[in-house]
Amino acid sequence: MAKLKTSFFCQNCGTQYAKWQGQCNACKEWNTIVEEVIQKEEKTSWKPTSEVKKAPKPLKIAEIDSSQEVRMDTLDGELNRVLGGGIVPGSLILLGGEPGIGKSTLLLQISLKLPYKTLYVSGEESQKQIKMRAERITPEGDNCYILTETKTQNIFRQIQEMEPEIVIIDSIQTLHTDYIESTAGSISQIRECTAELIKFAKETNVPVILIGHITKDGTIAGPKILEHMVDTVLQFEGDRNHVYRILRSLKNRFGSTAELGIYEMLGSGLREVSNPSEILLSHREEELSGTAIASTLEGMRPLMIEIQALVSTAVYGTPQRSTTGYNAKRLNMLLAVLEKRAGFRLGTKDVFLNVTGGISVDDPAIDLAVVAAILSSNEDIAVGKDVCFAGEVGLSGEIRPVNRVEQRIQEAEKLGFATIFVSKYNKIATKFPGIKVVLVSKIEEVVEHLFG
Repeated sequence: MAKLKTSFFCQNCGTQYAKWQGQCNACKEWNTIVEEVIQKEEKTSWKPTSEVKKAPKPLKIAEIDSSQEVRMDTLDGELNRVLGGGIVPGSLILLGGEPGIGKSTLLLQISLKLPYKTLYVSGEESQKQIKMRAERITPEGDNCYILTETKTQNIFRQIQEMEPEIVIIDSIQTLHTDYIESTAGSISQIRECTAELIKFAKETNVPVILIGHITKDGTIAGPKILEHMVDTVLQFEGDRNHVYRILRSLKNRFGSTAELGIYEMLGSGLREVSNPSEILLSHREEELSGTAIASTLEGMRPLMIEIQALVSTAVYGTPQRSTTGYNAKRLNMLLAVLEKRAGFRLGTKDVFLNVTGGISVDDPAIDLAVVAAILSSNEDIAVGKDVCFAGEVGLSGEIRPVNRVEQRIQEAEKLGFATIFVSKYNKIATKFPGIKVVLVSKIEEVVEHLFG
């Protein structure tokens, strides 16, 4: 056995130091540097079956095979959309989220449905516990094999015997290797175990999906280098008190990071929500003031979201400006535009804004709906339930064009809206017989149409 080697690591960002110091030079955090053993013996954990391997040679970019990589279908439309069409062979995917949000349920549910030979490795639950959860989700799953193990050497031994097509690890913080003399979940263990899994995935072309814990700040636990090492980072988020969950892509080397997947948590597992507008719009009979519908886009998917506003007289000296799911600075800008360009005196009033459904939206195309909701609450006049908006508001009060407006109009028409307000500067070539498209150029025209 080689002599033990130690080094000092920042537990927050993973920066390595030769000696201990109070503050990390990289992330400026205090008292986060700890000493860890970084090497126990010179060995390699993963050994490919073929001992003879040709060394790679540099190639001209024109000589590289550019044939399209065949993706593996997960039979889950929402996950396929977020990944960019499916799982890329040989890729490493990291899924993070709060405790109890449904990470293990999501991956177990997918592994039971996959048409590929899948090895589900759990370091947190026993096989009987996983069996109980699997029976609640679906009684089937002939291609799914369950292994409860935390040592990487034993995991790779089982992988060599059964040769799975997909490997799922729950979770990376529970794994440990014999070649690092530190506890499971430490920076050294996470980095070494991930490096072994990356080497295995790239040499065998078998995709690996990891579950990662998150810190109280909402970031994935462990060194930041973990997110740089993997190919894709997914975030599973939502309120545990509500049934809806959102799957986002924070990093994707093989697709867009703008896509969004929505699930509903049921007793039988997670249900794909193919029409997100059903959860983002209130199903009400009467018309209420302070509410407007906006047509927005998340990646390639059009969504109809509900904007709620409440304008009231300020009780205290300084008016309050509060937003949920919307940029507070942009709200202040729109209020200034309304006061300067449209003549509405909102400087002495409290304004509260909420995007329903628990999502955050930064699409500037919802500006017009925000303005309509604020004016509706201020005047106490309801905007029609069959009216929606898609337009950006400029500082001079003009309604600016937005991208992919025809897709937004088509979604509004499909959901039964009768009228949509868009910028007159948008070029619309398609005819929409089922919906009236109102072209406006400034806020005054919108006010005149809505409130006379």
